[in-house]
Amino acid sequence: MTALRRHWPRIAITLLPVLLALAHATGLWRLDAIDRLDHLIYDTRLRATMPGTLDPRIVIVDVDDASLTRQGQWPWSRDKLARLTRELTGRQQAAALGFDVMFVEPDRSSGLDKLRQIARGPLREMPGLASEIDRLAPTLDNDAIFAAAMQGQRVALGYYFTRTEKPGAKGQLPPAPVLQAEAFPPGRGYATAWNGFGASLPVLADAAPAAGFLNTLVMSNGDGVIRAVPLIARYEGDRARPGYYESLGLAVYRLASGSPPVRPAFAPGGSGGAAPPLQSLLVGGLRIPVNEAASMQVPFRGPGGAHGGSFRYVSAGDVLEGRLAPGELKDRIVLVGATAPGLQDLRATPVGAAFPGVEVHANIVSAMLDHRLLAVPDYAPGYEVLSVLAAGLVLALGLSLLPAPRAVVLAIATLAALVGVNAWLYQRHSLVLPLASALTMAVLAFAFNMGWGYFIESRARRGLVRLFGTYVPPQLVKEMLVTPGRYSMRAESKHMTVMFCDMRNFTRLSEQMAPAELQAFLNNVFNRLTSVISTHRGTVDKYMGDCVMAFWGAPIDTPEHATLAVRAALDMAEAVRDINNIHRTTGRPEISVGIGINSGVMSVGDMGSAARRSYTVVGDAVNLASRLEGLSVHYGVEIVASGATRELAPGFVWQELDSVLVKGRAQAVAVFTPLGATAQAEAQSPAALQQSAQLQRWAEVLAAYRRQDWAMGRNLLDPLLTADAKKVLYQLYAQRLASMALRPQDPEWDGATRFETK
Repeated sequence: MTALRRHWPRIAITLLPVLLALAHATGLWRLDAIDRLDHLIYDTRLRATMPGTLDPRIVIVDVDDASLTRQGQWPWSRDKLARLTRELTGRQQAAALGFDVMFVEPDRSSGLDKLRQIARGPLREMPGLASEIDRLAPTLDNDAIFAAAMQGQRVALGYYFTRTEKPGAKGQLPPAPVLQAEAFPPGRGYATAWNGFGASLPVLADAAPAAGFLNTLVMSNGDGVIRAVPLIARYEGDRARPGYYESLGLAVYRLASGSPPVRPAFAPGGSGGAAPPLQSLLVGGLRIPVNEAASMQVPFRGPGGAHGGSFRYVSAGDVLEGRLAPGELKDRIVLVGATAPGLQDLRATPVGAAFPGVEVHANIVSAMLDHRLLAVPDYAPGYEVLSVLAAGLVLALGLSLLPAPRAVVLAIATLAALVGVNAWLYQRHSLVLPLASALTMAVLAFAFNMGWGYFIESRARRGLVRLFGTYVPPQLVKEMLVTPGRYSMRAESKHMTVMFCDMRNFTRLSEQMAPAELQAFLNNVFNRLTSVISTHRGTVDKYMGDCVMAFWGAPIDTPEHATLAVRAALDMAEAVRDINNIHRTTGRPEISVGIGINSGVMSVGDMGSAARRSYTVVGDAVNLASRLEGLSVHYGVEIVASGATRELAPGFVWQELDSVLVKGRAQAVAVFTPLGATAQAEAQSPAALQQSAQLQRWAEVLAAYRRQDWAMGRNLLDPLLTADAKKVLYQLYAQRLASMALRPQDPEWDGATRFETK
């Protein structure tokens, strides 16, 4: 007891991370950083334990670039899909066929509607024309032809659910839900609820024996990565029978397995008389664990795509052209989907940032066939609380009472025990349990216990001169020393320009370097970039991994802060190109940078906590610059600047990229990229005139895009694509225009692109 009383401050300090982790585990204060770490742990563990083998039972018929080249642009006519269906169900004898494609609108490509319109119009007096068109109608009704091809076959179609204030419905859902609403106790939401849908045409829905929704759910505070997919969803509208409908993956599995019934299984009891939580779905003799949203964790087999090695990919063009031997796909489960980049059916998953959506369904079906299923048990929060408490008490007492060497051993042993038990439960019993909160607590407890006082004292001793000397260019420090009384660390609001510069391809480069070599490389790159910033009178704020942050306009007032920042950005991009020239000669991979620039009012001064302070800038304008840096790779440019910076830096040639709504802002922001400085002597040169003409045409493309004139936008864009087919910006808008052309115009559309993550 005497030792405890003597060391109570250290014990109390060590228990602070325990309380923080408990608040997270119990839901009192959820921390996004811990959730992201849990996602990272889950993804790493999933990749490390994937089978990495081919599942021969499932084949993906891929609408790839080769298919589009040979068969024409998407969407294909329904008579062509009918030929594809007959080939797969007839000549190939597939066991089941699922379409990761939606057929919401009728096929008018045959011209039947136009012929009937002509027969009722100018040529209505022509004898026999109407009857001849009626005679030909069955051969021109592509939807009916497609429906006939599916009749009596094991085919599942895809559809999607929606939820809006005014429910809308297109097409026809399956005649009955897989589970009636009465199958679940009242008083609890057992699946995501929807009130609208976009489904296949009635003629197609009636012909196919099954259909499944394609919706995937991503947590709103997550990272946009698909780790779990709902197996059932609740429809609450009035355009079809209310109840619980199945996903495409579940529908295809049931088709291939003889359509076994689906039944819910609940956890034992319910606290306080409440409805018990859903624990799993019973599909025949298969028990599928699900979470509170009726979602199943997807146990991916391996990397996605035709070369991922998990599933056989067959080009849809090869199937249509009869290049497969008869019966080559006999008794296989076939999923039809698209991986062509222009069709935008790619998803972010733990095993790939551009994972084919159709292969997500294939992994679900494969996992069900193998009974290789992961479970997030309902007692996971309790496990998290117990692990945090047990490890926290051990560390609080052990680290405070043991000598330093033994305390280090105890901390390592505690971390190993937490990881080992969690990994054993995952590997042996397929249980997905939280780990990040306990690990974070253990690391913070060790850091607080062993170094809290040291860091407080070391940060407190940092003075004004040393701080300015660390972050401000030497030439500015000399100017400040002339009248030192004018400058202080006191926070103030100023109109400034801030920049974020992030290194691309750094991970791939770091994997090929030894630590010492990597350190030397980073030092060299940061020296080059910092030198450019200093040359243009910028202040380096901080280095964050492979990112550097800088600002202009403080501590010395600089009216031309925006112009200096843009010049620095252009020179930094040129410096990276020089580095890449050296890399080419040495065989190293090239790197690139993404730079975000914004100008506006921000707070600048000595900020931070008692433990850590720095001369920095904060504010909404700073956050926007950080978001703009993350957009550079999306638009295929090195520099993204806001409209505010463009207005303050007129001495450059600018190209508008988009109007964007970034996370954390309610108003759209126009974004631009500088193409270079304006040179009066070269203003009339052929190259300058050509560039000016291209920018004028690009402005017309954006104007057409924002007024939803997709055809005009594409016509205006085609010459730009011809002149510069590799430009990511033009390719991006070509894909957008092609995608938007398939949708009706939205009267509330403001033309802004929304980005929910950085």
